[in-house]
Amino acid sequence: MSTGEQSIKINGVELSVESFGDPTQPSVLLLHGAGESMLAWENGFIERLVAGGRHVVRFDSRDAGRSTTYPVGAPEYDLRDLVADAAAVIETLELGPAHLVGMSQGSAVAQLVALDHPELVATLSIMSGTPGGPGHQQPDLPGLTPELAAYFAGEAPTPDWADKDAVVDYLVDAMRPFAATSRPFDLAAQQDNAHRVVYRAADIAAQLTNPYLIEAGDPWRDRLGQIAIPTLVLHGTEDPLFPIEHGRTLAAEIPGARFVPLEQTGHEVFPPHTWDAVAAQLLAHTA
Repeated sequence: MSTGEQSIKINGVELSVESFGDPTQPSVLLLHGAGESMLAWENGFIERLVAGGRHVVRFDSRDAGRSTTYPVGAPEYDLRDLVADAAAVIETLELGPAHLVGMSQGSAVAQLVALDHPELVATLSIMSGTPGGPGHQQPDLPGLTPELAAYFAGEAPTPDWADKDAVVDYLVDAMRPFAATSRPFDLAAQQDNAHRVVYRAADIAAQLTNPYLIEAGDPWRDRLGQIAIPTLVLHGTEDPLFPIEHGRTLAAEIPGARFVPLEQTGHEVFPPHTWDAVAAQLLAHTA
């Protein structure tokens, strides 16, 4: 199903890209969140989109997976560079207009691509987002949950980055506070996912550090009313980072946007129990 990974050079960096399905079908571009890589979008989920007649593309953003990395603690880019990269991927691979699906930081990138490069976007699907993106204060919306705040306050020290097995454990422990609490935490699956992520990364320390340090730039919440692209907003009912009011408000501020709550879902890329429902929503939205 996969055409295999390829490296493309755009905007002075090299990004690792992987495509699935028939390239003559409508293209869906997946944008992962901070600290993640293209592997955040699991094959089982992608298979459902391909089976529905979509050409699916995922890629590692800067500092992720096998793409260009920067010294730990000193990323030489900002959020707008990630927006320019996403637009360049669409143009370089001739995907446009593409159906964008963004998660967390990827949802911020997707919002800005839709605002700044609307000719490249067919539809917009946003998961675990907030109006105007991470990094900006939203005083009218609830902050992170007390439990997540307590986790950040007592967060474990960073591991020895050279000890990959220790990094796997660290990554699994870091995933747990963001998952829904109403369903069991699938430790074995998360360990497997973390192992693949850590052992594939060119620089796992950069991946788990730098994306959280970049500047978000000027807020754009007041521009959301300019989005004229069909928009779907999905949000976990148990998101501890951006409580569900963030998703509802985001949908309300984008004209015509449709809001879909995801039960038993936290701040996490579509967990397997949502795959069938989410794929159906995305296939309908991108039809």
